[in-house]
Amino acid sequence: MLFWLTLLLAYVRVNLTESWQKRNGSQPFAIICYDLGMIGSLKGQVTLKTDKYLILDVAGVGYKVNVSPEAMSKVKMSSEAYFFIHTHVREDSLELYGFLDREELGLFEMLINVSGIGPKSAVALLGVVNVETLKKAVGSGDIAYLTKVSGIGKKTAEKIIIELRDKMEIFEGGALQEEIDTLEALKSLGYSQNEARDALKKIPQDLPTNTKIKEALKILGGK
Repeated sequence: MLFWLTLLLAYVRVNLTESWQKRNGSQPFAIICYDLGMIGSLKGQVTLKTDKYLILDVAGVGYKVNVSPEAMSKVKMSSEAYFFIHTHVREDSLELYGFLDREELGLFEMLINVSGIGPKSAVALLGVVNVETLKKAVGSGDIAYLTKVSGIGKKTAEKIIIELRDKMEIFEGGALQEEIDTLEALKSLGYSQNEARDALKKIPQDLPTNTKIKEALKILGGK
């Protein structure tokens, strides 16, 4: 099966390049990196957006790219977008996962190497916790933060910390405790954990806890 998937990718690459050159007299604007049939990046026009994936038109070929909610919110319909791509190959399918920066891609690839975490779970996790905060939580071994803020289970949080901690810089955990306190304060005011998390993602992380709560309430009150 992998042989045929690799052959298909090679065929698409050749035909995509020839088609673009005939129309434009130059190399295609899509930057497509192949390594044993792996797509490294894609640049094209967004022609469809759904809750979990988008279609990226690259020289007339539509690629289905799975992205996080945060990445989805940053790209606009009919606009040009560039994604770093992880190509996930299984025996019966080939899926593309897109990221707006290399750091997020790198963390995603670390997460899917953790036992029990697949690509969809990793994308969901990155959708509720930004890269820097997740690195701090892992580096400081803060299981409570990962379970409360990201919503993942305790066993999964422990696996992430055990398997990834040595690969990341060690951070102090004080800032993470402040974020937990802010989250709990918003929940005590009647907001759900998801609502509180979404609001906190839109607020600068270096603000004092009281200021974060006030800013979050402004965002939540505007809904």
